[in-house]
Amino acid sequence: MLKFLKGVVAGSGTGLKDLPYNIGDPYTSAWGSWSHFRGTSKDDGCPVSIFSLTGSNPQDGHLTAGRNGVKRLRTARHPNILSFLHSTEVESFDGPSPKVTIYIVTEPVMPLSEKIKELGLEGKQRDEYYAWGLHEVAKAVSFLNNDCKLVHGNVCMSSVVVTQTLDWKLHAFDVLSEFDGANATATGPMLQYEWLVGLQYKPMELANSDWATIRKSPPWAIDSWGLGCLIYEIFSGTKLGKTEELRNTASIPKSLLPDYQRLLSSMPSRRLNTLKLIENSEYFQNKLVDTIHFMEILSLKDSVEKDTFFRKLPNLAEQLPRQIVLKKLLPLLASSLEFGSAAATALTALLKMGSWLSVEEFSLKVLPTVVKLFASNDRAVRVALLQHIDQYGESLSAQVVDEQVYPHVATGFADTSAFLRELTLKSMLILAPKLSQRTLSGSLLKYLSKLQVDEEPAIRTNTTILLGNIASYLDEGTRKRVLINAFTVRALRDTFSPARGAGVMALCATSSYYDMTEIATRILPNIVVLIIDPDSDVRSKAFQAVDQFLQIVKQCNEKSNAGDTADAGSLGISSMPGNAGLLGWAMSSLTLKGKASDQAPVATANSVRPATITSSTSSPGPLETPSTAPVHRVSSSTDFADQPMPPSPTSTDGWGEIENGIHEGQDSDKDGWDDIEPLDEPKPYPVLANIQATQKRPVSQPVSLPKPQASTSLRPKSTVKVNKDEDDDLWGSIAAAPPKSASKPLSVKTAGAVDDDDPWAAIAAPPPTTKAKPLSAGRGRGAKAAAPRLGAQR
Repeated sequence: MLKFLKGVVAGSGTGLKDLPYNIGDPYTSAWGSWSHFRGTSKDDGCPVSIFSLTGSNPQDGHLTAGRNGVKRLRTARHPNILSFLHSTEVESFDGPSPKVTIYIVTEPVMPLSEKIKELGLEGKQRDEYYAWGLHEVAKAVSFLNNDCKLVHGNVCMSSVVVTQTLDWKLHAFDVLSEFDGANATATGPMLQYEWLVGLQYKPMELANSDWATIRKSPPWAIDSWGLGCLIYEIFSGTKLGKTEELRNTASIPKSLLPDYQRLLSSMPSRRLNTLKLIENSEYFQNKLVDTIHFMEILSLKDSVEKDTFFRKLPNLAEQLPRQIVLKKLLPLLASSLEFGSAAATALTALLKMGSWLSVEEFSLKVLPTVVKLFASNDRAVRVALLQHIDQYGESLSAQVVDEQVYPHVATGFADTSAFLRELTLKSMLILAPKLSQRTLSGSLLKYLSKLQVDEEPAIRTNTTILLGNIASYLDEGTRKRVLINAFTVRALRDTFSPARGAGVMALCATSSYYDMTEIATRILPNIVVLIIDPDSDVRSKAFQAVDQFLQIVKQCNEKSNAGDTADAGSLGISSMPGNAGLLGWAMSSLTLKGKASDQAPVATANSVRPATITSSTSSPGPLETPSTAPVHRVSSSTDFADQPMPPSPTSTDGWGEIENGIHEGQDSDKDGWDDIEPLDEPKPYPVLANIQATQKRPVSQPVSLPKPQASTSLRPKSTVKVNKDEDDDLWGSIAAAPPKSASKPLSVKTAGAVDDDDPWAAIAAPPPTTKAKPLSAGRGRGAKAAAPRLGAQR
């Protein structure tokens, strides 16, 4: 027979022409006269098993029994019975007489004896696996005997095969026949092909052909005996040679021994029903059997039972045989997650089991399920996926992330749950490097622009952290348009101190992307303000950042002086000493949640920052307020905003083009990452250009004396506000009305009398016009100005 098959394979090259499968290498053992081969499908290359039986003529008894086996296997459908795929019968001529070969194609399986040797299990793990296997075979036998009223007739080790998921399945149905116990008058054999069964596997009544006794016995009597033979063979590790060997119970587990003895009872009517064996045997009560059984009926369990089970599963899986977990439990778990019967907590167990696989197996067995789960609308599943993204994110291909994963993940940016928004944001640290430039610039940055003004301070902080990390994946034009505006206009002015600190560190970590003009005119002026920040950590980081950027500028200047202008425009961060750890700051992102109480003191100190970007550039003198009130030091008589800002690097200023449609109805000067526009300030008189020192001199006049401009403010103040801004004039609506006359003779004389000791009073230029001052220079001083004016009139 093997010679014939070898000739067929050699002649066709791919197997039989009538069989849509390729025949591969044979296994060393098979039931009866059958041969067992490995095979593959010609259509898709999927593995299969091919069983063949060859007879010398069509009337051969083995062929007749084989045809019975094919018919029975095709019609018997049960999870623990071998799955039938295809069959064919081929007649060939080899020599003077023709030969007939029957082929059966089934799911890929391996003989039980060979699989046991391959697994090499020992001790408790071996007993647990054997218990599971016997449990499956017993269910198949019970199905045939109790439900179908059929008798298998030859249950033994050679009639059991093992699938790729390590399930035991029953096959070899050549002897299978109906049980006709109701026909008491019949005298012929009930099992037509019982002669195919080895004598050592036959119970006493079958060996003696006592058909009357067999018909009076229960339907399970013959197969219960065969199950006892199977138990002996798997625990002894040898094939049963004669019936007397069944009395040797040294290798049988003690918990199984009573049931083993009842299965092999000499009286057929007293033999243990396989259904009772499944329900009552103590041997089948172990962790592996219970776990797999729970997974198989998972859809019948309620949510509480599922949640409890899956929370325990990761620890339980470590105690079970590793190969059974990976080949049996893992596929069951992946399937239950994919079809929605498993809870979100099952994802933890799935990824833990997947960590025991090789990279190739993980990509084949786990990743497809994970990718499908991203389309789930269950918020708990989405949270679980994002919480464990570090365990599988690196294994995802760029195409899968860009086309299948990111579109679903991006919905979390706008979720009502702050926790889910933050998880979505943190997941971009792993997914962003795999996104295309189109997705980065056209989608991700839009969401990040919105999250940088999120109501949750931790989310705003983490957005800045993320931008610093993904800066290297943005193209140059996008970096020029985004980074400085995101870090200075928003992060450095945030009311949450960790967000300001993150902005400073992000600028330092991305310093290699800025040229000298940007550093000098846009970065340093905004960082210098933070050296008087109320938070000590922010102040410390601001000082470090100032030192770093000044060092960059100094190195650029030295290169320019030396004539080396090739690299004078920008310096990499790696060239700066002491910055080796800057790029690692973002990996420890903040998880604290900001509260209103955490932000209250900082909000006061930064209340004027969105209106003007300022740094303390005024001359030292009595005008400086105490350090306990930093809010008054932010604005001075000479704002930095008076200096014109350099134009935006591109035609679009900041985030104007990127965030189309994201911030509709919001203030662009607060929510957009736009370039900073200089404020329109009243121009001072031309004469001031020659006597600036006089303009900024300390004023020492008493508060009680009126001023020429009808204002008692310690600093000169314009009577007419040019380009008045509601945000700047905090008290405009309730301030005292300005005087009808710009000056009074009495006021001028009084002022002159007071200024007799001042040699510059006679030639001093008129006071410059400035912005209205915040709280410290507003309502109180305006109220005091009215009294002297009324007194002078009387």
